[in-house]
Amino acid sequence: MSTTEAYLDLHRDAPVAMLDHEIVDRRAWTRDTVTAVDWTVPLSGAAVAEVLALADTIAHRPLPVLMLSPDQFTLVACREAMARVKAILADGIGVALVDRLPLDRLTAEQAIAASWVLGQLVAPPVAQKWDGTMIYDVTDTGRPFGYGVRGSWTNVELSFHTDNAFAVAPPDYVGLLCLMPAREGGISRFCSLYTVHNEMLRRHPQELARLYRPFYYDRQAEHAPGDPKVAWAPCFAYEAGRLRARFSPALVRKGYALMETPLDAEAAGAIEALAEVMADTRLWMEFTIERGQLQYLNNREFAHYRSEFKDDETRKRHLVRLWFRERGRRFYDG
Repeated sequence: MSTTEAYLDLHRDAPVAMLDHEIVDRRAWTRDTVTAVDWTVPLSGAAVAEVLALADTIAHRPLPVLMLSPDQFTLVACREAMARVKAILADGIGVALVDRLPLDRLTAEQAIAASWVLGQLVAPPVAQKWDGTMIYDVTDTGRPFGYGVRGSWTNVELSFHTDNAFAVAPPDYVGLLCLMPAREGGISRFCSLYTVHNEMLRRHPQELARLYRPFYYDRQAEHAPGDPKVAWAPCFAYEAGRLRARFSPALVRKGYALMETPLDAEAAGAIEALAEVMADTRLWMEFTIERGQLQYLNNREFAHYRSEFKDDETRKRHLVRLWFRERGRRFYDG
């Protein structure tokens, strides 16, 4: 039995704690209670100068990006900005937008290197694929969305979800660098899963309880050869005063399809109730990431969405993604 199979077997029927009261602090926000000031972290002139100095250093002293770390550079102002990012992710509204890297004065490779270094001031970066990929390109490859093809490789609409919901060890935080926005579309939406949970507790308590019991998730072929194609895990857990969500209704439906098992009425009702709550526009805010901006998200407590987009033939939407975890090893399965 592989490590992953052992993990899935161990957690197959493990009970999880349930949040049984409403959360009313800053983490439980609605569209009307947040503004761009809450999520925007400007890069000061001093921070931009530090980024340019970083780029100059690696231009004259080349080193593979994965070997770069913050302690190799002078980053006083950048550390201050990224500390603000971390505070927003951990105890604020869960979404931060750093504005912005000076892409007109950096090569794409230098911008990626800067995002790699700055991201480490949030948490350790980890592998995003089973093969160990650490830096991941989010762009339309022209391949159809389906088994083994992640939505991040397409231009399709991606409904609200958390990244890698099916994983043994989902990332705590997600970072994106925008090298090129889409010609049209590609709007990002965000919602607090604490707010969603509050609404479910008020309106659909029985369905909410079902979300604390396991579902099948399609693992999108990100596993060792011979390992199960599906994971078996709950949507919600409550640990040490915080939600720990695995939120991806689309991958749940695909997981049951892979198992050739229909969703039972209770499970289907829970997913439908969740969709009803999340259709409420009062629960989410939106923006479109712009060239040079860095977006960070608390991936275990807040969900995100991306609208369908269109590219120019000579200018393709290109984001570069990093995943981070506070605990565990840097392997894909932690």
